[in-house]
Amino acid sequence: MSAVTKIQQEYNIIGRTEELRQALLAIAAKKHILIEGPVGVGKTVMAMAIANFLKRRIFRVDGDERYTEQKLVGWFDPPLVMSQGYSRKAFIEGPLTQAMTEGAFLFINELNRMPEGTQNVLLPAMDEGRITIPHIGTVEAKEGFLIIATQNPEEYIGTSRLSEALKDRFVWVRLDYQSEEEEVAIVRKEAGSCDDELIQLAVKIVRKTRNSADIRRGASIRGAIDIVAITERMIPKRIAELDEPTIKEAIGTAAIMALPSKIEIMEGSHEKVVEVVRKIVNGALEEYFRLKKVSPELLAPPKNF
Repeated sequence: MSAVTKIQQEYNIIGRTEELRQALLAIAAKKHILIEGPVGVGKTVMAMAIANFLKRRIFRVDGDERYTEQKLVGWFDPPLVMSQGYSRKAFIEGPLTQAMTEGAFLFINELNRMPEGTQNVLLPAMDEGRITIPHIGTVEAKEGFLIIATQNPEEYIGTSRLSEALKDRFVWVRLDYQSEEEEVAIVRKEAGSCDDELIQLAVKIVRKTRNSADIRRGASIRGAIDIVAITERMIPKRIAELDEPTIKEAIGTAAIMALPSKIEIMEGSHEKVVEVVRKIVNGALEEYFRLKKVSPELLAPPKNF
């Protein structure tokens, strides 16, 4: 059994065979990894699964615009400085320094939300395997130190463009939205549902948000998981047993609860987010009822999943 298959089985990862293979190759080659993809495609899940599978300690950082260089590298504790001076004992190691001294993984979630000055602290650690700390001196990275970072696409609000110097020190692994069949399998697992018609309908609704002319950023698979979970709490029956008005009411309510916080409307759009969601849901329901009448076998779950 390959390492990729073991990771998929041990950590319940559906698909991502090629992306896992690429990440493992990068680690074997001792290369720092930048995983890029939209929100909700499993970047963090994949990174953490790989680290755990390899039994490597991992220090996690969640990037935002307030994350300073001092938080990343470390800082001197004022009371200890007063009593011991600027000594090693007075220094509180940040996650970068900890990962370097232990030969561990440093996982940076949403690297491109960090300020450029904080990002640049990584350069000597990646390039030379060392950083210099005032009053302390040089910190050398132990064997095994590696950075795995994720970033959302540059067009996302709240992100910045990584410098060419920083990007040049990473190898790149791209995670995109998965196939419809894989997304159906993910929703079935995460929602704990056996209602395949409901699952497929929820996935189709979410996938339509990614292709709508009114939407700048569509929903991740979390949207479909939420639609299924909310619908099943409202109506404890399979949707195949329900009449058309009940299905429309239940799915419409669930989608309006689940999706507005997960999509971003195009600038200049004259429609409100709820109106856009309703339009998408109505289109998906029309297709669902048409298939149900003409070719009900097309609503059967995919055989491969």
